[in-house]
Amino acid sequence: MAKRKTKTSGTTTKQKKQHPDWSALNPREVESRAVELAKSGKSTSEIGLILRDQYAVPDIRVATGKRLTKVLEENDVKQEVPEDLRNLINRASQLKKHLDEHKKDYKNKRGLQVLESKIRSLEKYYGSQGRLPKDWKYTTQQAKLMSE
Repeated sequence: MAKRKTKTSGTTTKQKKQHPDWSALNPREVESRAVELAKSGKSTSEIGLILRDQYAVPDIRVATGKRLTKVLEENDVKQEVPEDLRNLINRASQLKKHLDEHKKDYKNKRGLQVLESKIRSLEKYYGSQGRLPKDWKYTTQQAKLMSE
């Protein structure tokens, strides 16, 4: 009996390295629109979606040569807490509210423990990167304040 070959996963299409000609905005305009949207209170993911859908900018990084967070830092529009950490904290506060009503929901108690573990590991990472203050700590009271 012949030995079967194991299959490898399929290839992915390579991303374009150049800003497309059909895009309406040049790199400076992309940066200025991103800064305007950030000042109006939009998150980084919302900014990316708006630029893609309304201004026909398929990729901010390809258009400007920089990541969106880098563009915002250079223009002094920096968020206090990174977006992924803020989203996890909001989820944890919602889960905590649920557990206050349903005390015997053991699956979600475990889910809250896992979620808070993710928050603490991100807190450690962002603290070492300098994106969070050194004395910043996650607490449930802080999560309530952030979600309100």
